[in-house]
Amino acid sequence: MKRRIFIAINLPEDIKGELGVHQDKIELLFEPPSPIRWTKKENLHITWEFLGDLSEDELMKACQDTEDLASKHKPFTIALNKICYGPPKKMPPRMIWVTAAFEKASLAQNGRGEKNKEFSFTPHITLGRIKMWEFRQIEPEARPQVDENINLTFEVDSIEVMESVLKRGGPTYTILESCPLTPLEIPN
Repeated sequence: MKRRIFIAINLPEDIKGELGVHQDKIELLFEPPSPIRWTKKENLHITWEFLGDLSEDELMKACQDTEDLASKHKPFTIALNKICYGPPKKMPPRMIWVTAAFEKASLAQNGRGEKNKEFSFTPHITLGRIKMWEFRQIEPEARPQVDENINLTFEVDSIEVMESVLKRGGPTYTILESCPLTPLEIPN
C-alpha cells in the first residue's frame, strides 16, 4: 500500500493562532457563500517538498534522506511577511497564501561552510484554496483585495516527514518522523 508523503516545516501554535485570525478577517471580505475552503488551523504548515505516493521502502529512504539533510543544517528563522492571492501572477488565483522569507545564509551553506545544492524551496503557507466556480461568479472588480503585509517570525529547529490522508472533511496530516536540525558546534 502506498502512502501520500511530503516534507514539511510545522508552525508553532501561536503562529497558527495568528494566521487563524487572518483567515477570519479575510472571510469577512467575501459575501456569503465564501469561495474559499480554509485550511484548518491544525493543518497549517510550510510544504518543503511533496513526494507523492510512496511504498514502505521509498518512505524509509525518504526518512533517511530527510534525517541526513537535517543533520547538515543549523536551525534558522522564517519570517512570514505577506498574505496574498497565489501563486503569483496566476489569474484567477488558486489560493490565499502567506509568503515567507528565510535566512538565506543558513540555507545556502550547511552550517560548516560547505555549499549544499539540495536545499532549495519557495516557502509559503496555504491559508485557503479558492473554489473556482464560486470565485468566478464574483465580478472581477468586486473581488476583495487580499494583499496584507504581516510580520510573524519563528525559529525552525526540525523538519518533518508527514503523511497526508485525504478524507471527505479535508486532509489529516500525521508526523511520521521529526528530524532535528543540527546546531553549530562552538569551538572551545
